[in-house]
Amino acid sequence: MSGDDPNWDPDEHVRFARYRRAFDEVGPADAAALITRVLTDPDKGMANSAVCEYLGRRAAELLTDPGYPSWCLEMAGAIAGDDFSARRLDEWTLLRTMTMSELWNAEDLVTASDWLQLHASEKSSATAVLEVLAESGRTRRIRNIAKSRLSAAQRSRPAGPAR
Repeated sequence: MSGDDPNWDPDEHVRFARYRRAFDEVGPADAAALITRVLTDPDKGMANSAVCEYLGRRAAELLTDPGYPSWCLEMAGAIAGDDFSARRLDEWTLLRTMTMSELWNAEDLVTASDWLQLHASEKSSATAVLEVLAESGRTRRIRNIAKSRLSAAQRSRPAGPAR
């Protein structure tokens, strides 16, 4: 987008609102093209925010869906060259891997962004995820949430057989 575009507005807040509306209305077949177009905006931070908001909403919808891998591959092509959006998509994929109880590397979670660690500590019910974050979460808040949720999960676990 540029000043040559008839829909161009110099106010990034107006453009951001337009991008949000466009992402709300875009169909799956046209999402990659819209992402590519939005990422040409000269305000990279604002463009990243709009794209990552869409990626987050769509990834959450597809998180356990068998269509996630093909969607992710298509989005990876659209965001190629945009490190921030690529990292967020990678983190959604790690979250999916943990959610689906597939093999994952604890180091990937430990080195993930605060956003992913906080999201996982608040939403995951996997004790392995909570154990890693309780021990090695980046912030005190993340570690405390994970410890609290881990403790609650351990208390609610059924007792073993009576002896």
